Amino acid sequence: MSIRHGLLALLERGPRYGSQLRTEFESRTGSTWPLNVGQVYTTLARLERDGLVAPDGEDTAGHTLYAITDTGRAELREWYERPVDRANPPRDELSIKLAMAVGAPGVDIRAVIQSQRHATIRAMQDYTRLKATALAAVESGRSGERDDVAWLLVLEQLIFQTEAEARWLDHCEARLVRLSLPADRRAAVPEPPQAAVETPAPTTTTRPRTARTRRA
Repeated sequence: MSIRHGLLALLERGPRYGSQLRTEFESRTGSTWPLNVGQVYTTLARLERDGLVAPDGEDTAGHTLYAITDTGRAELREWYERPVDRANPPRDELSIKLAMAVGAPGVDIRAVIQSQRHATIRAMQDYTRLKATALAAVESGRSGERDDVAWLLVLEQLIFQTEAEARWLDHCEARLVRLSLPADRRAAVPEPPQAAVETPAPTTTTRPRTARTRRA
C-alpha cells in the first residue's frame, strides 16, 4: 500500500494537517487500511525531505498545514500512470503459512485449508453485504460523494480478492490430494485446473494497413 502517494493525492485537493489526512485517507478507503498519526507524520517528513510537500502555515487551531509542491504533483501523475509493479509481490501470510505447513510434523494442512476457507467465505459474505448497502446509496442518488464511490470500488476489489483466494484454496486441496496418492494411481487423477494467463496482444508501431491490404 502506498501511503506516500495516497497522502499526495489528498494534498492535491488542498493543504491538510496530519490527523486530517489520516481521517480522509480512512474515509476514502472505508478504514480498510487504518493509519495512525505517527505513520502520517513520518510519511509527511519524508515527503518534505524529498521536496514533494512543503509546510504551508497553520490553521486557526494551530495545526501545521502541508501543501503539495509542483514536484509532488509530477510524482503523483507518474504514479497514476504507472502500473503497479508485480515483480516483487507483497508477502502474503496465507501463502507463507501453507508453504510452511507442507510436511510440518503434527500439522494437518487440509484442516488448515478448510479453516481458512470458512473464514474466507465469511469475509466474502460480509463484503458483499457492505457492497449492497454502498451500491444502493450510490445508485439512489442519495450519495454522490467521491468517498462513497471510492469505498464501493475498494469493496469490489476485496470481493474479487476473496473469491480468488477461495478458488486458490480449492486448488491447493486438490493438488495435495493428488500428490498424496501412490504414483501408480496419480495418473488417473486429473491435474487441478490451472490459472489462465492471457498473453497481451503484440504492440505494433507499423503504419495502418490500407483498405486494399485489409481486403487481401
